Amino acid sequence: MKIISAIIKPFKLDDVREALSEIGINGLTVYEVKGFGRQKGHTELYRGAEYVVDYIPKVKLEIAVDDDRVDQVIDAIIETAKTGKIGDGKIFVTNLENAVRIRTSETGSSAL
Repeated sequence: MKIISAIIKPFKLDDVREALSEIGINGLTVYEVKGFGRQKGHTELYRGAEYVVDYIPKVKLEIAVDDDRVDQVIDAIIETAKTGKIGDGKIFVTNLENAVRIRTSETGSSAL
C-alpha cells in the first residue's frame, strides 16, 4: 500500500477529484496549505500598496491506494492538475505500512 500526497493549485481540486472518481478512487483527504517552490511567492497590490506574498495557497490531497493503482492515480492527477505553468505542484509517494478501518476493524488493503 502507498500514500500519494499531491500538492496542487486550488482551482484544480474539483477536476482532480472527478478524475479520481472516474478511475474508482472514492476516498481522499484534502488540506488547505501554503508554501512555495521555485516561484518563491509573488507581489500583489492592495489599496495602492505593493506587498510580497511569500506563501502561495495550495491544496494537498492524500490518497491511500494499493500498490497496483499508484501509476493510474498519478497519471489521473497529472492529466487534470497540469497547466504547464510554474506552480502546478508536486506528487509524493510513500509506503503505507498498515491501515485500519475503525468501524469494522478491517486491516490492510480491505480497510482502504
